[in-house]
Amino acid sequence: MKFLKLFTLSLVLAFAGISVQAQQTKASQSAMSPQKALQLLKEGNERYVKNKLKNNKNFRKQATTTAKGQYPYATILSCIDSRVSAEEVFDLGNGDAFNGRVAGNIVNPDMLGSFEFATKVAGSKVLLVLGHSSCGAVKGAIDGAELGLLSVLLDRFEPAVKLVGQSWKDGEKNSKNTPFVDAVTEANVKLTMEDIKKQSAVMKEMIESGDLLLVGGIYDLESGKVTFMN
Repeated sequence: MKFLKLFTLSLVLAFAGISVQAQQTKASQSAMSPQKALQLLKEGNERYVKNKLKNNKNFRKQATTTAKGQYPYATILSCIDSRVSAEEVFDLGNGDAFNGRVAGNIVNPDMLGSFEFATKVAGSKVLLVLGHSSCGAVKGAIDGAELGLLSVLLDRFEPAVKLVGQSWKDGEKNSKNTPFVDAVTEANVKLTMEDIKKQSAVMKEMIESGDLLLVGGIYDLESGKVTFMN
């Protein structure tokens, strides 16, 4: 009876033009390549940009079937910014991805340990470092903002600010110069990717063996599009 109800619901949704997003299983995760996992993220973002989502906010219903186990294909490190939700940006279902969020999408030992679990233990196939346009953390670091422990966090962006600033010739090097902010944001993503490989022997080995794909991306707040980079 339960199967019949689910089958009937699928037919109704199909006739209504609404896709039903399959949930990850141990078998589907094992069979998935890192390249396929990245492709799923790209396809999900494309649906998001075009407002043709599959997930349809069914997290509560999906929770019932994912309660006994999780088999995510992706791990995403993104900013704490309230406008950058990985589930929305990539049209993800419950159980599709591990999500780590911190201002400016940087890594520390706690985050790296979490990602080692997500990839080596739980089987995630792709690790995405996701920056975004108009990042407040990046702007604060550029302008040298100071506020309690936030200052300690912003110091972590200094390498990206210096790297871009060394050869910058397109206007002022401050948070009001959008091209400069964008350049520092991209540099920060790339440096974070390097930090992951330098600081985690576990994930470095997985990347070199081809078991894990490490990629970067920049999310545009206005268009919703993610530009990927290796």
